[in-house]
Amino acid sequence: METTTEPLTSTQASKRHYDAIIVGGGHNGLVCAAYLAKAGKDVLVLERRHVLGGAAVSEELYPGFTYSVCSYVVSLFRPHIIRDLDLAKHGLDLIPLEASFLPLHEGEGLCRWSDPHLTRREVERFSKKDAETLPEFSMAMSKLARTAKQVIDNPAPDPTSLDPRELIKLLRLGKDMQELDPDLQYLNHKLMTMSAVDFLDLWFENETLKSPMSVSGIIGTFLGIRSPGSAYVLLHHYMGEIDGAFRSWGFSRGGTGQVSLSCARAAKSFGAEIVTQSPVAKIEVQNGRAKGVVLANGDELTAKVVISGCDPRLTFMGLVGEEHLDGEFVKQITRYKFRGSSGKVNLALDSLPDFACRPGAGPHLRGDIAIAPSFEYLERAYDEAKYGDFSSRPYLNVVIPSLVDPTVAPPGKHVVSCFVQYAPYAIKEGPEHWPQRREAFGDAVVDTLAEYCPGLHDKILHRQVLSPWDLEQEFGLTEGNIFHGELSLEQLLFLRPVAGWSRYKTPVKNLWMCASGTHPGGGIMGAPGELAAKSLLSTREL
Repeated sequence: METTTEPLTSTQASKRHYDAIIVGGGHNGLVCAAYLAKAGKDVLVLERRHVLGGAAVSEELYPGFTYSVCSYVVSLFRPHIIRDLDLAKHGLDLIPLEASFLPLHEGEGLCRWSDPHLTRREVERFSKKDAETLPEFSMAMSKLARTAKQVIDNPAPDPTSLDPRELIKLLRLGKDMQELDPDLQYLNHKLMTMSAVDFLDLWFENETLKSPMSVSGIIGTFLGIRSPGSAYVLLHHYMGEIDGAFRSWGFSRGGTGQVSLSCARAAKSFGAEIVTQSPVAKIEVQNGRAKGVVLANGDELTAKVVISGCDPRLTFMGLVGEEHLDGEFVKQITRYKFRGSSGKVNLALDSLPDFACRPGAGPHLRGDIAIAPSFEYLERAYDEAKYGDFSSRPYLNVVIPSLVDPTVAPPGKHVVSCFVQYAPYAIKEGPEHWPQRREAFGDAVVDTLAEYCPGLHDKILHRQVLSPWDLEQEFGLTEGNIFHGELSLEQLLFLRPVAGWSRYKTPVKNLWMCASGTHPGGGIMGAPGELAAKSLLSTREL
């Protein structure tokens, strides 16, 4: 899908000094680079791996099959970034998911469709009351998501600032909340404090509907569906937008990596330089000021500003070094929670998996598939993780992108992507023992899916298993956390990553951050990269 014959990346920087050096070629780093380069700045992106994208990456690890290795669906990517950077011209093509399917051992399972009338008929089989309530719930969540949109599309407000501009932002945010009708204000308060299950219990009676809905509250967090605070994470995932349509999720044609590659092409079209296979050993700091970077091969590159696309702990405790930081700031960074709890299994199949409860290649498979049959099932999966083991029968979120995108697998064959919860980074044997337990974890995932897809084992041509330890080692995600830190309430807005430093600047002069460990958080969103670039351009540092 290249739009030019010119190579997208090189393996060596062409100069020694730049306006900005961005450490990490994840999608946020590339978005940041594109906005800075579009503003006329001389930008260099350094990526340690051979391929761009960070966790939003596609790779052909088995001949003819392209895996979306880590991130596997697009939901939160901001539509205005797509327009600003003209990403469609650079190869971005998003395909909406058509359904959300819950297979069960008895009956046909439950499928929620993009068509509300079809969904109503499905839900009515389990509860007529819930079928009538679901549109009302969706409308209420969409209204709350639209209010939250003002938060995620702007830098986090600073409640401690006396700057009139900050006070105006806080007043505007308060006004937006006050303008919600009383019922929605009440609902918003509940979201901030309740568990996903308790929140859904306010609306629905049937567990078959509530169970697959509740799991949106635990993705990327070490929480159970009954843990207080998980309801907010449910809203975070409800804010998915594709081309301005709320609650839209989709595939990126060619794999999730095409999101990152389209951002890279845009950045390069504006003049940015992108270098792969160039790991950064440290950020050079002199007299409290970032001067540039030192590569693993010893090369030194300087810049007016350095921008980290890595998570907060890797940035400060790894690349900067504790000796350059204030003791109190170090304490706060040390307290910042990662607690990776997710893994990933990717499969190359000789033919389409067949679900016993609803056989055939129907449209129910052209979206996401949740293995979440009951609250008890999900809580048992969490219980095992709490005591230091991966779930023997985990929650799975499964997609088969090859059904809607034939570019990712040979004709008649398929790619299956399984997001897995729970796989705790801190297993009881210690994280370093994950390599010895990796294949057993992969077996548990495949065996669980095979309970619903008879004959699955015989169709597998290749599988890739990623534990949280693998995500840390290969992709630089501390403790394997896919969001660069948990999306818990004490780690959001002006507290992300720590109080006083939520506006992309850091205590080290001329060092900025632009990835998911900053506001507004994780997911394939692009907002941290965009907001970091715009915040930087508004200063005199560049």
